[in-house]
Amino acid sequence: MFPVVPERALLELARTEGGPDTLNLLVRDQDTRRLLLLRAVLDAAEAAGPSVCTAAQKARLREDWALLTEADRLPAADARFANPARARLFHPLTGPWARSCLRGLDAAPGPADGERARRLRRDLAHFSAIAAVVAAGAGIPFRTRLTARAGVLALPSLGALHTARSGDVPVDVTCTEGRLVLRQADAPDVTVHLESGVGAWSGALAWTPAHALPGLTRTAPPLPLDDLDPYRELPDGPGHGNLRTPLALDDAERKRWLQAWSGTALALRSGGAQRLAEADALLRCLVPLETPPDVGTGRGSCSATRREAFGGLLSSTPPDAVTLAATLVHELQHAKLAALGDLVTLHRAGPAARYFAPWRTDPRPYDGLLQGTYSHLAMAAFYQRRALVGGLPDRDWAWAQHARYRAQVGAALPALVGSPDLTVRGRRFVDEMAATHERMAEHPAPRGHVARAQAYVASARALWAQRHASALPPSNG
Repeated sequence: MFPVVPERALLELARTEGGPDTLNLLVRDQDTRRLLLLRAVLDAAEAAGPSVCTAAQKARLREDWALLTEADRLPAADARFANPARARLFHPLTGPWARSCLRGLDAAPGPADGERARRLRRDLAHFSAIAAVVAAGAGIPFRTRLTARAGVLALPSLGALHTARSGDVPVDVTCTEGRLVLRQADAPDVTVHLESGVGAWSGALAWTPAHALPGLTRTAPPLPLDDLDPYRELPDGPGHGNLRTPLALDDAERKRWLQAWSGTALALRSGGAQRLAEADALLRCLVPLETPPDVGTGRGSCSATRREAFGGLLSSTPPDAVTLAATLVHELQHAKLAALGDLVTLHRAGPAARYFAPWRTDPRPYDGLLQGTYSHLAMAAFYQRRALVGGLPDRDWAWAQHARYRAQVGAALPALVGSPDLTVRGRRFVDEMAATHERMAEHPAPRGHVARAQAYVASARALWAQRHASALPPSNG
């Protein structure tokens, strides 16, 4: 069912690149997996006992699935997808929602059953909202009852209704001719008019529309800037540090996003046409995050991706277009490598955290080292290409960034290349990464930047060794 990755595509990706065919292969495979994940939710619900998923909940899931199926048969409304339902179903944040459903449906009974049941009830109710949005976008008339969560009814890609009462509130929805009428007890009806692609407008103060940024390229559709979806939070865990607070944008923050975004395509192109092409092919939504206090000022920002939210990128408000472009380059490499990992086994290393990475103070597992080195290799290439463009006002800064990223990659590559846990295709991949790193020497950074970068890495290695000497493997020394 899943495609075979050609050798040409594997080597393109190892260079942190990827032509149209290679990127399309990753996208098609991830979309197929999303459809299978949605089907898995329905199957898990059907198989669950009545104490986990009631007969009424199962019946409602079947109704919602039938509505999705009807919308799926209609002609395409978005040229990127085979039919109008796919644009909504492939929205990145439906992935975290589906994973949450499966955790609730598959979890073993335990002391948290009450909280788990409440979470699952809300998760399954959200499927009804997804089905309603898909049907509305496809132009299917319907009547349904949805449930607002904690006083907010989120309609993905359209907006959110703030109900008159708090808590979980029933909302009756009628859809006709591109218009939704939202009705709740003890409050005026709210009429919402669908827009093409992303968003819906209403004159009611209770309605907050979804927002989008202009297409990255002339032919690209608007890009959702999603600060409403209830599944946009990062999961708890050490991998995401303090990046767990999504940001609801005010007008000032939205303007800052738009200002940075307006120059992002040009900044990406200055780092290589490939960088703009991969962002256009892979990026499907941006999720604003609050800026942690330790990020600092100037060009500081924080960002993340979620493996189950392919095409989604979470980021604090970018200070400028170059920072946002660099964030896209960095995070999209994680998305590419994760998508490739679903198709190709690159290594069989265990989860033990014992490797030195110059960009981290803690030991890293092999897969984490591979992910970090891969994204840093792309950053080194991005800044080198920018530094080679004549007339850029920040050219010297770009050289400094390139030198630092390249030195960091050079310190991590020996552990990657020397691992006995690489598969045959994995060895081809990391060998090509090493060759890409070596080719950068054809256009070296100024000596002062190189010396400072090497001193930085040496200092980071010495400090790391003092703290974690017992974890350091011989191949990383």
